[in-house]
Amino acid sequence: MNSTKRNVGLLAACQAMLFTNNATLIAINGLAGLALAPNKGLATLPVTCWILGGALATMPASLHMKRVGRKRGLTSGIFWGFAGSLICAAAMWQQSFWLLCLGTMVWGVYNAYGQYYRFAAADAASGDFKATAISLVLAGGLVGGILGPSTSRFTVDLLATKFMGAYLALIGFALVAVVLLRFIDIPNPTAAEQAKPGRPLAEIAAQPRFILAVLSGALGYGVMNFLMTSTPIAMGVCGHPYSDAAFVISSHVVAMFAPSFVTGTLIKRFGVLTVMLIGALLNLASISIALSGISVPHFWASLVTLGIGWNFLYIGGTTLLTETYRPEERAKAQGTNDQAIFIMMAISSFTSGMTVTTAGWERVNLFALPLVALVAVAIGWYALRRRSEKPAA
Repeated sequence: MNSTKRNVGLLAACQAMLFTNNATLIAINGLAGLALAPNKGLATLPVTCWILGGALATMPASLHMKRVGRKRGLTSGIFWGFAGSLICAAAMWQQSFWLLCLGTMVWGVYNAYGQYYRFAAADAASGDFKATAISLVLAGGLVGGILGPSTSRFTVDLLATKFMGAYLALIGFALVAVVLLRFIDIPNPTAAEQAKPGRPLAEIAAQPRFILAVLSGALGYGVMNFLMTSTPIAMGVCGHPYSDAAFVISSHVVAMFAPSFVTGTLIKRFGVLTVMLIGALLNLASISIALSGISVPHFWASLVTLGIGWNFLYIGGTTLLTETYRPEERAKAQGTNDQAIFIMMAISSFTSGMTVTTAGWERVNLFALPLVALVAVAIGWYALRRRSEKPAA
């Protein structure tokens, strides 16, 4: 247990470094894209490429870690972040929109590897501690919510070329993660786990629990990303300065991860489905707030509520997913789940830019509404189905 807690602490610190960089990218990618895009409807294409890089890399990353172990795999992933930062900085220097898209796509590979910090903790934890381990690792993102946008305020104009300093600053946080990973102690996969193919993916994916876990994670993340990505642009259109947009994004990221200190406990006490359903209802509340006004407090309250709802859905979905596979099947099951999440994020980030610049902030929220409702209905349906399957006392 002491070794598990130590690993969880180190993985949470790595998560903090990852999301410090991710929060920075969230705050600046859309604006950098808006400054360089040949068509303003393409403003969020760098965000889409960042996520697309993750979608393309997430399954190979999972299979790579099955071969070489979590420690070596996670460390190698960070070097993609170094390359992505340098390419993005060069893009700003050259004022090249397409080079910026390439840089964010390369960075997305690091993000794909980093998403497995939570699974690395779950793999090493016992059944009772699994939800808490996942939750605590994600709590590391709280640091990112504070450091990322705050750092970007000082680095966006640090160099003569706007945004260049912010992209270069990402390298420092990634270096810290490399050092932290040297101290984790997670056993490499056994020969049996590497050799056994396990059940076919189609059989694993046919389980209702698996479907619900992936649906909740993918749509929950997709809706959150759809609304979050368009927020800085919408706030700019509404006349709010960048400092206000950075504050809103920072508060949103904090809200995404601050509940993680208690989400695992809530899951143990009330059940994973209850927590997931509350997350879906909070997403609906976020949309209602956004539709009620366009002042900074409206943007802030909507994004904070959205962050908490995402936390419950994401941690709940991850916890539910761990109940659907055997040890030798974890690479393909986890990879499939995260690939679905990244695909939804890529679609949502690309369409959010077009929607917010052509149809407005209100339409962005209205388009998200049926997806959130679908998640809520699916969770409710599965909860009733599982209750009916329990034998009578």
